[in-house]
Amino acid sequence: MRYEYLHHVADTKFRAYGQTIEEAFENAALAMFNAMTDTSKVAQVEMREVALVSGDLEGLLHAWLSELLYLFNVENILFGTFRVGGISRDGDSYSIRSQAWGEVVDPVKNTFFLEVKAVTFHEMEIQKIDKGYMLQVVVDT
Repeated sequence: MRYEYLHHVADTKFRAYGQTIEEAFENAALAMFNAMTDTSKVAQVEMREVALVSGDLEGLLHAWLSELLYLFNVENILFGTFRVGGISRDGDSYSIRSQAWGEVVDPVKNTFFLEVKAVTFHEMEIQKIDKGYMLQVVVDT
């Protein structure tokens, strides 16, 4: 299972899984965008590179998902495929190198289920589990 949606009273909550932390981050982005639309219908014609640094993994996850949401809102690019080339630790900071592929929103083609307004730190978790990693995220919808 790549991700699952969980009950939340007011917002959208999900858990993303991966054998590596990079795969779990990719699946978290996929879960966030699949909450908005059917990403299987998104053409992969536009690519954006995202590289960020944060003081901890939770902050890095928050910053990365927030940057993808920012690109969606500002550049009107709907993403459907994500590749995290690496997450590394250097002293007291973590960094991510990634790419996201998608297309400019087409109101005729792309149907939206809900609007993700922001990524929150509420109930955010990153856990090492038997088969890799689990990331829990709540997004404001």
